[in-house]
This record gives sequence, structure tokens and C-alpha cells, in this order.
Amino acid sequence: MKRFIEGEDRHQVTLLPECLDDFVGEDNPVRVVDAFVEELDLSDLKA
Repeated sequence: MKRFIEGEDRHQVTLLPECLDDFVGEDNPVRVVDAFVEELDLSDLKA
């Protein structure tokens, strides 16, 4: 019985694209939410 699978790359970093933005279409409504949140001044919310 073999202990290891030979020929497979153990050093594969990820199965997904490096950037999740690649999954979101340009016309997806989540882009509006992202733009809105980016414009918020959250520095006043520190406890």
C-alpha cells in the first residue's frame, strides 16, 4: 500500500481566484453597498 499520492502538487495555494472580486460581476448590486461602506467615516465609532 502506498502512503503518498505521487505527482500532485502539495504546495497549491488556493482553489479559488486570489481576489474574490473576480466572482462579482460589474453590474452586481453588491458593488453599490461596497461603494457606500467605503465612503463611511468609521473613525468616530471607536469605543
